[in-house]
Amino acid sequence: MPLIVLEGAEGVGKTTQVAKLAERLTGKVLSLREPGGTPLGEVLRNAVLHSDLEIAPAAESLIFMAARAQLVASEINPALSKGATVLLDRFFLSTYAYQVAGRGVSATDVVAANHLATGGLRPDLTLLLTLPTDIGLARAKSRSGHDRIERADAALHGRVAGAFAEFATAVWQKSHPEAGPVVAIDASGSESEVHARVVAAVRAALPSSIR
Repeated sequence: MPLIVLEGAEGVGKTTQVAKLAERLTGKVLSLREPGGTPLGEVLRNAVLHSDLEIAPAAESLIFMAARAQLVASEINPALSKGATVLLDRFFLSTYAYQVAGRGVSATDVVAANHLATGGLRPDLTLLLTLPTDIGLARAKSRSGHDRIERADAALHGRVAGAFAEFATAVWQKSHPEAGPVVAIDASGSESEVHARVVAAVRAALPSSIR
């Protein structure tokens, strides 16, 4: 069964759309988030997103990779081997966007570390939710409890948005086969309108996976 990922910058509505999509997928579905999804992953999530620790960009990247390696080994691969569909709220495109484009960590090093963390696991479909950066950040700021990345400056978020836009292009995907197919989804409008676009994209790419 497939591995489906929802990606995007802050405030695009990934978590909401993951929950709504899970209700439409056929068969057994396992929904997970990154970082997190395992006891180790949740500890690392708290350290990297919800602490006042000073974390160097390279260290931040490796924390995300460690959480990912554990998630793949203990949750994702076992679920896929049992025929479940795995639905992920973020995966490695977020590392490429936030740590490579946003923080300036070496792309070559991150791609190599990601291969180690995933064992070469490739998403069958990544749905990239898109919104203008100012709208997404306004949505994110309307929530309470902003994490370290949400509190980053506007310049970083601009670089992240530019990276995500590039990921949806055929040229970028051709040079990054490890990412699998990436489909951009307009995240403007109501939750129901966005959900309809998400369902249509999954139906087009993986018709047997959705009701």
